[in-house]
Amino acid sequence: MTRINRRKFLVYGSTAVGTSILLKACGGGSDPAADTTAPAEGEAAPAAAGGGDTIKVGILHSLSGTMAISETTVVDAEELAIKEINAAGGVLGKQIEIVKEDGASDWDTFAEKAEKLIDQDQVTVVFGCWTSASRKKVLPVFEAKDHMLWYPVQYEGQECSKNIFYTGAAPNQQIEPAVDWLLENKGTDFFLVGSDYVFPRTANNIIKEQLKANGGNTVGEDYLPLGNTEVTPIITKIKAALPDGGVIFNSLNGDSNVAFFKQLKGAGMGPDKYPVMSVSIADEEVRTIGPDFLTGHYAAWNYFQTVESAENEKWVSDFKAEYGDDRVTNDPMEAAYIMVYLWKQAVEKAGSTDIAAVREAAYGQVFDAPGGTVTMNPNHHISKTVRIGEIREDGLFDIVSATDGPVTPIPWNQYVADTKGYACDWSDPAKGGKFKEA
Repeated sequence: MTRINRRKFLVYGSTAVGTSILLKACGGGSDPAADTTAPAEGEAAPAAAGGGDTIKVGILHSLSGTMAISETTVVDAEELAIKEINAAGGVLGKQIEIVKEDGASDWDTFAEKAEKLIDQDQVTVVFGCWTSASRKKVLPVFEAKDHMLWYPVQYEGQECSKNIFYTGAAPNQQIEPAVDWLLENKGTDFFLVGSDYVFPRTANNIIKEQLKANGGNTVGEDYLPLGNTEVTPIITKIKAALPDGGVIFNSLNGDSNVAFFKQLKGAGMGPDKYPVMSVSIADEEVRTIGPDFLTGHYAAWNYFQTVESAENEKWVSDFKAEYGDDRVTNDPMEAAYIMVYLWKQAVEKAGSTDIAAVREAAYGQVFDAPGGTVTMNPNHHISKTVRIGEIREDGLFDIVSATDGPVTPIPWNQYVADTKGYACDWSDPAKGGKFKEA
């Protein structure tokens, strides 16, 4: 297995109806969940969450629509973490109560549900979103209300909000190392394909600048509307741009991946000549699409189910015990599981669910995660190990490359001229979300 130089990574940037669920420890009879219905007109709003017998948290993901293929799995991971925490005594001596909402793969719905969770349900925190489009849509809500979102998915960077904690990879923890590995091992000619929204387009802008700086070539670039399965024109363009083969960098999301990989194989474009590196396909998506269409292709993440560690062995075992032996774990699920525990630790350190106190207490929190030790940085992103995996016939990943340890996150990209030299540090009010490093 290739070991990726850690120092190099540091230079990369130097159901639309809500439900309320109280997950309690197994054993005797459980108390009913608190009433989360909105007060009638003229009545006082309910007491702030955290002040009663339970601590309310929001879960906001797509439980329906094109993104449900991915987002329902992170809900499982979040609920497992909450169940474990409640079984161990809860947080500050209180049980965690879940208020769950369906973003329905619709960005306006995400914003509406975020407002409901904050204003009506009065949750203390929200765990949610997958796509950057949904995150961008709810960001103004959380900032205007000075509330807190924990976001579990890798993304394009170029953002550092005081009101969001990001537990997925920044580009220097996924996209950039994937490009470097491909240049070293698979070729210099790249065709970029993605869903037509902010993450793939921003990611591909970064990739194009990185290829320019490192002797690679972007021979083509094309996008599909999210959920669109008309992939034949893209397959045709790839063949024309790479007649003798080459690298395909894939940032498609949701159901589009099913059609893409099936038609890629149908066109005789196998991984021997057309290796695909994906950044939104993990173990669960492989299981859904079918390993027959994916074996031999690659993905870049921070976690795979095949990571060898005592923490991962226990987590996989616990997850399967909860949801079934046929289920698999993946990177966004692990990041979702991690963020619940990091939030819990921050609340306990703060001794309160007060947003400002929890935010400050989150800095420096460490957790021995299934994929390795992670640390929350003052830039609201976590240090984590980077891995590249090759898809096996059984649908899991052989880890073919990994860093020696956690890589420090860099939200503002150092290949893009407009953000080169910028950083983020919310522990220092004078620096905040974006400042020029000396």
